[in-house]
Amino acid sequence: MLEIRDLQTGYGKKEVLFGLSLDVHKEEIIALIGPNGAGKSTILKAVCGLIPAWKGEIHFDGVLINKSSPAKNVARGITFAPQGNRVFGELTVIENLEIGGFQLSRKDLNERIVEVLDIFPILKDRSNQEAHKLSSGEQQMLSLARALLPKPKLLMLDEPSLGLAPSLVNVVFKTISQINQNTKTAILIAEQKVSEVLNICHRVYSIKLGKIAFSGQPTELKKDKQKLKDLFL
Repeated sequence: MLEIRDLQTGYGKKEVLFGLSLDVHKEEIIALIGPNGAGKSTILKAVCGLIPAWKGEIHFDGVLINKSSPAKNVARGITFAPQGNRVFGELTVIENLEIGGFQLSRKDLNERIVEVLDIFPILKDRSNQEAHKLSSGEQQMLSLARALLPKPKLLMLDEPSLGLAPSLVNVVFKTISQINQNTKTAILIAEQKVSEVLNICHRVYSIKLGKIAFSGQPTELKKDKQKLKDLFL
């Protein structure tokens, strides 16, 4: 579904990714792990179209998308939930969801809102509440729900556990796993909570200094704690 080949990109004159390649297949959960500043978020932003690819190629469903805008990528089936509970605080839960479905017809939008709120019943109970009044965990759920609104083929999540209380982290990862199982949506997730994300992913890439330091099955890293530790040093 997603093929990244020899990707080089960064910010301004600072290169962050140095010829990185990876794949995401249909219905997979793929984890991106690694230390802060390794380039995990940069991969997601490049795929989304928020930053340009300097060199290399990004293909989605066989189509080269290097120069596609974020709006065009949403239409293709790629959505992105950035880190930090990025919701529109003065808007209600429903209004936030409507923004996620801005490309849908009113009929399809209304149907998708009903479907998504069934996945997140806590948001259904607060559908007319302003987003800034939600707890941090509820805001994270709203960010996830908004990204799911267009019924994406590929859902990209950037540290969905960031800032959450430990009791909520497991809830978020369980929800992500259920989304994958119930909707067959492929998920590419950058995450610092390594143990938790290894429990739900099908394959894992470890990013270090803008390159792939490891790719394989999560069980390999769960069994080899020293290898996992070395990837973060």
